Amino acid sequence: MSTAAPLPAPLPVVLDTNVLLSLWAFTDSRFAPLRARLDAGAWRALSREDCLAEFQRVLDYPQFGIPPQRQAELHADYAARVRLVPPSSVDAPALPRCQDRDDQKFLEVARDGGAHWLITSDKALLRLARRDKLKGLFRILTPDAALLELDQPATA
Repeated sequence: MSTAAPLPAPLPVVLDTNVLLSLWAFTDSRFAPLRARLDAGAWRALSREDCLAEFQRVLDYPQFGIPPQRQAELHADYAARVRLVPPSSVDAPALPRCQDRDDQKFLEVARDGGAHWLITSDKALLRLARRDKLKGLFRILTPDAALLELDQPATA
């Protein structure tokens, strides 16, 4: 009798709104392997209600021209895949302050959900990637950097 090796636990990741737009609304083929990891269950997207609300709000921006029915489909498809992370406890590790206050929530979700990576193209968040305060918590990566790491062992 052969015993199958257990499947590895999905890698917990946080995707910021710009990355979500690339993966869901615009289906950027450069990042298809990232979406494939989510679709296959190799990654588990972490989010929070305010992050999902931002994604929904941005889908409605007139410059994107996404019809309301399609907006609802995109939002529902992504929302069905995420694990919602509750707000942190009082004793959670301190985070650096992001220059863009609207992006602080992504840092909090990554910390509170035990994410390995926060994948973003936001310059304010990427500047924080060089700070030692995040060491041991999670890494902030661009989508391109995440692609380079796909076959590497996960590191916090």
